[in-house]
Amino acid sequence: MTIQTPYYLIDKASLLRNMEKIAYVREKSGAKALLALKCFATWSVFDFMRQYMDGTTSSSLYEVRLGREKFGGETHAYSVAYADYEIDEVVSHANKIIFNTIGQLQHFGDRAGDIARGLRLNPGVSSSSFDLADPARPYSRLGEWDAGEVEKVMDRISGFMIHNNCENADFSLFDRMLSQIEEKFGSLLSQAEWVSLGGGIHFTGEDYPLDAFCERLGAFADRFGVQVYLEPGEAAITRSTTLEVSVLDTLFNGKQLAIVDSSIEAHMLDLLIYRESARVKPNEGPHRYMVCGKSCLAGDIFGEFDFPAELKTGDRISIQDAAGYTMVKKNWFNGVNMPAIAIRELDGSVRVVREFGFADYEQSLS
Repeated sequence: MTIQTPYYLIDKASLLRNMEKIAYVREKSGAKALLALKCFATWSVFDFMRQYMDGTTSSSLYEVRLGREKFGGETHAYSVAYADYEIDEVVSHANKIIFNTIGQLQHFGDRAGDIARGLRLNPGVSSSSFDLADPARPYSRLGEWDAGEVEKVMDRISGFMIHNNCENADFSLFDRMLSQIEEKFGSLLSQAEWVSLGGGIHFTGEDYPLDAFCERLGAFADRFGVQVYLEPGEAAITRSTTLEVSVLDTLFNGKQLAIVDSSIEAHMLDLLIYRESARVKPNEGPHRYMVCGKSCLAGDIFGEFDFPAELKTGDRISIQDAAGYTMVKKNWFNGVNMPAIAIRELDGSVRVVREFGFADYEQSLS
């Protein structure tokens, strides 16, 4: 089957490998796993993923509604700040609502009805190597730092969310930071019924010590008598999706350049934000090209890669790891068409589940 590029291709066999590891952690540790919709919200595969996960966690009204309507299971609502006009609808879709600050808890807590209320804690440490993404950066607005102040509102909440791991593939670092959390917030945790340790823990990666991870989660749960939640985003979908593109033109300007029918600003925005290179497989051969997007942004560059043969118009390139924080951030910059979304089933067949056109572009504006 030939599909017009560009398109995102979700491979269920690759997705299954992540799901099976998540299921293993759930079984061995007793932790529950919620898909972080801020990272991945392509609901066409939710029916597949819900077999291995407990529900979803959100960062906005629209995400919590999507989680409730398309995924089901437990639906946790969190936002850096809720607005008065949206809080009642948020509550109507959620099983738990997590407030970012004591101020938000005091303002909206009574409107949470019968659902569980929680508060975000900020332990002041994280694994982030990017200041832009560091939840524990100086003057961070993400969560409460002062255990003494939180103690005063413990009668209004039943649990906590702590998110301080960012693409953390180092179990020993996770372990050390969790020990710091236990030391700083132990008196609060012992009064809670549930604790979410957030996302950013790359436990589905190759060679991650899953058994040690499960043991650590179980020990934490036992020490404080809490239900532990994990919120995998990238860990749930890593290495599952590619962005399929085609070469439109080639030229030489001190380097061999190849222009493709996609754009990092429009279709893989995190590459631009974090100044990172895309990944291409295979990346080997005697012919090196700078692969460039088709937008008018001068820095619209996927990276430099090696190919076994000279590239020519019409050749296809697979950009790896194009699911996490990419599909949710795609945009209409330059009017470059949105990539279609296709799924490769477990039997190898491929189906297109969504295509985009001018009407979608037009309706995104006014």
